[in-house]
Amino acid sequence: MTTPPVSPTALEGVRVLDFSRVLAGPWCAQNLADLGADVIKVERAGVGDDTRGWGPPFLRDGEGHDSRDSTYYASTNRGKRSITLDISKPEGREIAIELARHSQIFLENYKVGDLARYGLDYESLRKVNPALVYCSITGYGQDGPDAHKPGYDFVFQGMGGLMSITGERDDKPGGGPQKVGVALVDILTGMYATVAVLGALRHAERTGEGQYIDLALLDTIVAFGSNQIISYLTSGRVPKRYGNAHANVVPYNVFETADGHMILAVGNDSQWLGTCRAIGRPDLEADARFRKMSGRITNRDELLADLEAHLRTQPSDHWIAALEREGVPCGRINDYAQVLEEPQVKHRGLKIELPRADGGKSPGIRSPLRMSGTPVRHENAPPLLGQHTDAVLGEMLGMDAARIAELRAKSVL
Repeated sequence: MTTPPVSPTALEGVRVLDFSRVLAGPWCAQNLADLGADVIKVERAGVGDDTRGWGPPFLRDGEGHDSRDSTYYASTNRGKRSITLDISKPEGREIAIELARHSQIFLENYKVGDLARYGLDYESLRKVNPALVYCSITGYGQDGPDAHKPGYDFVFQGMGGLMSITGERDDKPGGGPQKVGVALVDILTGMYATVAVLGALRHAERTGEGQYIDLALLDTIVAFGSNQIISYLTSGRVPKRYGNAHANVVPYNVFETADGHMILAVGNDSQWLGTCRAIGRPDLEADARFRKMSGRITNRDELLADLEAHLRTQPSDHWIAALEREGVPCGRINDYAQVLEEPQVKHRGLKIELPRADGGKSPGIRSPLRMSGTPVRHENAPPLLGQHTDAVLGEMLGMDAARIAELRAKSVL
């Protein structure tokens, strides 16, 4: 019996030197690893990426004990190889430069100008590798009055306007700004970085010319709000918080039911008619005030009060089954334990588990990228700190065991 051929990966033969830490940069690098790139994560000896210590919870080793790696770290570093390197030492800088010479992509999220001290800035590295795609991720960008400031995702959710439209209405109990429950700005910036480096890589492969990419969390979150901002620029009305409601679609909200809550998202007039049939309300179907979306928006408060009272009379499953028969978008509000029990989530195989070098296992979530010709692979767990130092230096730079041992004795590795 012959073994079926292994499909190629989209980024086979591409090497990424990842000097980034925490979330935005590592998220980009994990995307590239999922697509088949050889991602080399460069970390500080004995410490590593800050997020390794962001626990509990921590991953368990083969004996069931807590490892040194948090689940936060594990969520964004699968598929990479980890080496340790002290770039403050001359030998460490030389190794980093040589690794960059043999790489196609360089990722970093140091403070503006920080890597220039070590000769690892773009202008220095382009001299040894003119085709290098170099991506810097910072809070505010490489220039401007705020470029020097530090910043985290939370700061930019506020500064970039997202929190002004997230949270309950100010005139309701609990009203006020809220951040999103995940580090959305970091994730979005990592996704934009992925797009940017792949576009730049395409250009480099055609022309031999690399380029510098300046990605800022602030730029990302402002761009993310473009539909709200353009509405403001056109109307002069500053967007506000609507809680779980929608400014331009009614009914589009969370509703309390007899046993919990559910989402009802009626995006057009035909879905509204289906909703009326599903919930047994021919009177609402016949009411001219609610027939069109514009009327439902104008009469929002009266309609929602009626629906809220009516939907409390039956449990969520009753309403969801009836609404789905009419093709109306609706759904439960799951916690993450319930998410993993959803039949569609199970069918799509979104939960994965990868073996670690310490004998433990790293749970994870499958990449949403589904590609027919060059499928994403999930083969390697997030690496242990420095797990691949010897292999990478041997493969890429031809170092023998004696030289590696010498560098390790000097605390370069």
